[in-house]
Amino acid sequence: MIKCYSVFAGSARRQRNESGAPSDRNQVTDLLRAFGWDSAFEAHYAACADARDPSLQSEPGRVVSQHKGEYRVVTARGESAAEPAGRMYYEDAGMPAVGDWVVLRGPLIQSILPRKSKFSRQAAGTKTEEQVVAANVDTVFLVSGLDHDFNPRRIERFLTMAYESRAQPVLVLNKTDVAGERLPEFVRDAERSAPGVTVIATSAPSAEGVEAFAPYLLPGRTLVLLGSSGVGKSTLINRMAGAEIFETRAVRESDSRGRHTTTSRQLVVLPSGAIMLDTPGMRELQLWGGEEGIQQSFEDIETKARECFFSDCTHGSEPGCAIANALLDGTIPTARFENYLKLRREAHRQRLRVDQHAAQAEKKKLKQLFRGFNRGKHRW
Repeated sequence: MIKCYSVFAGSARRQRNESGAPSDRNQVTDLLRAFGWDSAFEAHYAACADARDPSLQSEPGRVVSQHKGEYRVVTARGESAAEPAGRMYYEDAGMPAVGDWVVLRGPLIQSILPRKSKFSRQAAGTKTEEQVVAANVDTVFLVSGLDHDFNPRRIERFLTMAYESRAQPVLVLNKTDVAGERLPEFVRDAERSAPGVTVIATSAPSAEGVEAFAPYLLPGRTLVLLGSSGVGKSTLINRMAGAEIFETRAVRESDSRGRHTTTSRQLVVLPSGAIMLDTPGMRELQLWGGEEGIQQSFEDIETKARECFFSDCTHGSEPGCAIANALLDGTIPTARFENYLKLRREAHRQRLRVDQHAAQAEKKKLKQLFRGFNRGKHRW
């Protein structure tokens, strides 16, 4: 990763004058564009208060890695360490994530520019909190291994979150070398779990099918591979890059699992100019939001439900239920419908928790406000 960035960092230094400011704004913009900078982000940055005040000496940058609270950010000056300003820990906007475009003042991240997409999940643990896994991603590759990892229900869950993120989903079936004669069956099940989504079948170790990724490996486009540990994400990235960028490890034969090869999130610029966001495998994947994503992931069920005789049909024993008929004739697989109901219940519970959490936070703010008002009245 550093090798890729050092090329741009050196160019940036040559383009700066003695005062330390970039000497050619267009050239600097070209450097940022190598990491996905476009007219939309430029407009957002121009509208922020820091950019309108030259005395603040702010600049835009992109978060390229995060590990245990430590951030690395790329600006027109190259790559450097950064940390969030203290006030960001207390604001509702949340903390920066890998892929975010941010406003910097020196080594401090002052704010996050509006995201065009974000891949979020409920943070691990009991606390109601959003964890942004990836930001400003154009294409999400959802990777499943054709060994012990293949699970149509997990594919549907990942797809729901991908649609919720507003990025383009692509389903990747890796390890075709172990699928054998079952490959057509795996592809068919995947297509039924992700209707309308492009499916790529590949084998990372032998590079079979890797050429199917070429249409997505475009300069300035941000990509992310998401999947469980052991599905071969790091190996796939190495194949796309044509070099051993990341270390890879074998998985256990008993369950196709293993220790995470990738332990932190980071952006990597591929030789094609595409920007790859590598993430650790996710053992726990709870929905954050998801109601819109469910509608898109299960559009076949949502469409069929509108054919029911009763508009408030519960798809149980009501007469004229189109879903019940589709389950009987196999148009909709029973397991898929049950997963649809499960994800809807989960999304509903999550929304209630988020609403309750927001109400409690607002109540706490009001208490602090009135407490401060009463103290001021007493002093007066």
